Amino acid sequence: MLLAGVFLGSLAMLNILGTSRFIDLSFNIGSWEIPFAFAIGVLPYPITFFCTDLISELYGKRRANMVVWIGLLLNLWVIAVVWIGGALDAPKLDGNGLPIIENGQVPYDYAFYQIRMLTLGATLASMIAYLSAQFIDVHIFHWLKEKTNGKKLWLRNNVSTLTSQLVDSIAVILITHYLATGLPKIDGHTIEMSLLIYIFSSYIFKAFSALIDTLPIYFAVSYLKKYLVIED
Repeated sequence: MLLAGVFLGSLAMLNILGTSRFIDLSFNIGSWEIPFAFAIGVLPYPITFFCTDLISELYGKRRANMVVWIGLLLNLWVIAVVWIGGALDAPKLDGNGLPIIENGQVPYDYAFYQIRMLTLGATLASMIAYLSAQFIDVHIFHWLKEKTNGKKLWLRNNVSTLTSQLVDSIAVILITHYLATGLPKIDGHTIEMSLLIYIFSSYIFKAFSALIDTLPIYFAVSYLKKYLVIED
């Protein structure tokens, strides 16, 4: 329940905050400028793969897939609540779905409608990318577990996560842009280059997070198998 709770909480947070803010951590190496920017929704995402890998290792593929499906239902619940919350007693909205600013007065619920606009589009893109990535993660994890006879946890943990997160990074950026038009262009770059930077940056962040969770997942599996009395 704890792993499922952390997984679902992280998933809800990344979908609601999603593309509400972009973090630019670009840096220079000598005369070379290395662009590095990603949406705030990327921050909690690596923990979702950590949780599904732990659930896969401790409880098996069926339980891991069940949590993934519950995550999909949670996505739909997020969309429903955000949509209903904006539809009830709605103020006058402009063509972008934002409250109309009259006499220079910004409506108190302007921030909600701005988050709502971004959430509806980003969550739809996230759902498609999420299902693809999470099922790929679980499938590769158990395929490698069978091939290695239950050994080399580090291998299946890293290969499954790195592969699935590449799929997720590409899918969520492209779908969000072409379906929801929710990604801003980076200053000094074309929109095509901006999309490549977002894909590259989010994947590097996720890949780095996946690599550093190898020791924690070994510790967690070792401790939890004894605590939960799970046999190999």
